[in-house]
Amino acid sequence: MGLEQEIKQDKFQNDQQKAAINILYTGSWLYNINAGFLKKFDITPEQFNVLRILRGSFPKPMMLAEISERMIDKSSNCTRLVEKLKHKGLVNRVTCADNRRQVDISITDKGQVLLKKIDAYQPSWIKTLGKITKAEAKELNRILDKLRSYPIATRISVKDRS
Repeated sequence: MGLEQEIKQDKFQNDQQKAAINILYTGSWLYNINAGFLKKFDITPEQFNVLRILRGSFPKPMMLAEISERMIDKSSNCTRLVEKLKHKGLVNRVTCADNRRQVDISITDKGQVLLKKIDAYQPSWIKTLGKITKAEAKELNRILDKLRSYPIATRISVKDRS
């Protein structure tokens, strides 16, 4: 179904506006599919993102700032996410002996096992994107990378026109 039917809007200002709305709508759609899938494992997409990041650095622990800068959703409260994962036994938080202000965070064996369970379902989750070919996926990635490289996107400002 096309974007127009999904959001019940016939006209857009231009193709770029439609593309921006389409990206936002599709991102939300994918997020909701992912959240529903991860709910079966009692974690959120943001918690999954933290675990995935920690698995990537394993066995080297990471500091909170390092995790935050690698997060998909930069507005996520990383401190709260790590605390919830610690409570579930999926990560460890250890105060550094040399610098008491530094906290080292690492994934636990239980966290590794959980990610392996989730990984087993990866092929069926990827089927969500099965309607596009490998070549289309490559082109989509190229276009999205190009979009994010546009410098003005990080400096959008609203000027007072009164």
